[in-house]
Amino acid sequence: MELLRRQGARFAGQARRQAALPVKVTQAYPARVHTSGRQVAQQRQQRDLIVAHAKKNYTSALLFDCDGVIVETEELHRKAYNAAFAAFECTIDGKPLVWSVEYYDVLQNTVGGGKPKMKWHFNRNGWPASKAGPPPATEEAKNKLVDDLQDCKTDHYKVIVESAAEARPGVLELMDEGLARGDVAMAICSAATKEGFEKVVNSVVGKERLAKFDLILAGDDVPKKKPDPLIYNLARERLGVPADRCVVIEDSLVGLRAAKGAGMHCIITPTTSTASADFCGEGAAAVVQALKGPNYKVSIDDIFGFVCDDKGVCEAVPDVHLSEGMCAIPWETGKK
Repeated sequence: MELLRRQGARFAGQARRQAALPVKVTQAYPARVHTSGRQVAQQRQQRDLIVAHAKKNYTSALLFDCDGVIVETEELHRKAYNAAFAAFECTIDGKPLVWSVEYYDVLQNTVGGGKPKMKWHFNRNGWPASKAGPPPATEEAKNKLVDDLQDCKTDHYKVIVESAAEARPGVLELMDEGLARGDVAMAICSAATKEGFEKVVNSVVGKERLAKFDLILAGDDVPKKKPDPLIYNLARERLGVPADRCVVIEDSLVGLRAAKGAGMHCIITPTTSTASADFCGEGAAAVVQALKGPNYKVSIDDIFGFVCDDKGVCEAVPDVHLSEGMCAIPWETGKK
């Protein structure tokens, strides 16, 4: 894809392909204190579902966000939140609590993670009364209400996403290309909770493909949500790849800020909820409507600038990489 090849400047140094050394499979999820209202046994089972296959000597890493990148789920999440609010009979000043499409767009570009979204909203608009009682007054009561709402929302979301979710154009093709190479570490780093996240990736990405990924992290794996860079810093440490050789695919300002905060390059594939944001102004390496369109397809070579000789040996080529401050928006044709 010539568009991305024109994005100027080089990554630091040259990288040469090296054989990946197998190591023992380890759990991706660190132990954590239970806060969701679910049973501890269920947590343990979930931690066993997704594992990291950490390999050594990767030259580069490609990291995918989930919601909005792998699958456009914003509207599904919004409907699930509203279903949870209705189930709990939530009202603020006597009016039913409902998040509109326009308001959810604001949330998407402001706050990462489900519980932080609710707390952000309630702290600014008032805490709701619900079938559990009047508006909570203590931090403990507030946290319990948010935990219970999040659990209810997740239950609704799992039902909705099973029948409605499908991969965004080009995502699975790019994943397969990266997984087949052997010199690019592949990871998924989502702000979503494990339960909802696993439902999406198992259904859309598929368990067989997921098993080939080097690292998969959910929002539960770190104490701070995006835009904090913690999840990407953790991924970099696990994968053993320098930050300036990591490229993140995100869809929102929240995700872009997390990637940039970790010192990584970031490609944006915006959704209808985030398309109006100034991604270029905040340092996105490139903005593309999708990873695949009628006249273009983003490839691993486009992203990292690899060229391979006839023996399959790959090295980075100067001046054809993504660079900071170089941003283009190929909304229709794939050309600037």
